[in-house]
Amino acid sequence: MAIMLIFPDPGELYAAACQYILQAGQQAIARQGYFALVLAGGSTPQGVYRLLGQERADLDWSKIHFFWGDERCVPPDHPDSNYRMAREAMLAFLPVPQENIHRIESELTPGQAARVYEEQIREFYRQVLRVNGLWAGSSTIPSFDLILLGMGEDGHTASLFPGTPALAESQRWVAAVEHKAPPPPLVDRVTLTLPLINAAQEVVVFVAGRSKAARLKQVFARRSDPPLPVQLVQPVSRNLTWMVDQAAGVRLSAQGAQSPSL
Repeated sequence: MAIMLIFPDPGELYAAACQYILQAGQQAIARQGYFALVLAGGSTPQGVYRLLGQERADLDWSKIHFFWGDERCVPPDHPDSNYRMAREAMLAFLPVPQENIHRIESELTPGQAARVYEEQIREFYRQVLRVNGLWAGSSTIPSFDLILLGMGEDGHTASLFPGTPALAESQRWVAAVEHKAPPPPLVDRVTLTLPLINAAQEVVVFVAGRSKAARLKQVFARRSDPPLPVQLVQPVSRNLTWMVDQAAGVRLSAQGAQSPSL
């Protein structure tokens, strides 16, 4: 069961998402002593990050570890970099230790960056699980506390695009993606794969803008064969929340679809 939350405008979506993330962080830190958060790229998450960059109360930022769901293969200071966007909107304003920022090394080749990032994730969870006496070996699929995603007008999420080999990946946690067709920017990518995304404790998908209304209606109407990439986001935990603005959700709200089932 997916929870659908529709907000009157992007500003209210940003504010609600900010509070959602802060609450998830507080709960995770109280439960286990850290919060592993996976960031999304895109304009809607950027609005959320700007608010988070202003929020320091009631959260120990030194216990939050930031990861990325995908990255464009450009230098980290490039305008198209998801890391740069998050740093300029949020991370530069928060007292987060540098070692808690786990960026994808997008200056490497896509294949190298994917391998290095998967090993970074493995090493992080090795340390976490060893501290808690739960380490079960390198094959253990980690469970991020919260993964933030977006949805493109073609139904892609992270850098999982329709018809691409990464959608079928069942073993690797991180994959390199060739991206030669729209949407832009037309650069290769590195992305988390579905097994890792669907192992998360919680997943939130942000969607804003009227240009995505038709695709969002299609996602919930199940009118796609094969399924759209975002339709394959089905966390084992069943904790999936969609946060959309009225413009994107207009066709859903017109149907009274507030809590649709995927």
